[in-house]
Amino acid sequence: MSVAVASFAVFAASQVGTPGPANMAMLATGARYGFAAALPFMLGVLFGKQLIIWPVGFGLMELAQTAPWVFTVLKYASAAYICWLAWKIANLRLRPGVAETQAPGFLAGLIVHPLNPKAWAMITAGFTNFVGPGATALQATAVIAAVLFAVQTVCHPLWTFGGDRIAATLAGHPGEAYLMWTLAVLTVASVVFVLFLGGGI
Repeated sequence: MSVAVASFAVFAASQVGTPGPANMAMLATGARYGFAAALPFMLGVLFGKQLIIWPVGFGLMELAQTAPWVFTVLKYASAAYICWLAWKIANLRLRPGVAETQAPGFLAGLIVHPLNPKAWAMITAGFTNFVGPGATALQATAVIAAVLFAVQTVCHPLWTFGGDRIAATLAGHPGEAYLMWTLAVLTVASVVFVLFLGGGI
């Protein structure tokens, strides 16, 4: 096979399983609303990465070569969105009844990865580093999409459930505010790393 499946799976696990904007959002959503209520949001995040993989696999990288300014705009617009999301996380509180809002749903989760610089960097690295010259666009895209979906199916519920468990421990305690601000700082830090240290989109 012209796609290094095993190597890419290890790479994908190292990326999907570590802190980033999407994982922080799922952790915070699970913490604020509980695991069951956060499931639609988590599923949206799970499927949202496919909205990047398939266009990239079928030629979006060529656009990056011919019109790089498009990706520069996208990069900073995405970073601004994630920083806004971090601000929302910082001001969430875990106690039931603090805010009369429903948990974000599937559509809210669906746009997280398309606006996540880490996701773009991860997928771009997958196509450029793990796809051999003999692979067709369909083959390469299908393999990368399947591997990432499988890894996300394992990791995303863990992050969401982790938030639920954190809330069960800290809800209503003085450490609650510090937790949410810590999650927000980690979210912004992950964006800064991707933009300025990890090569960006």
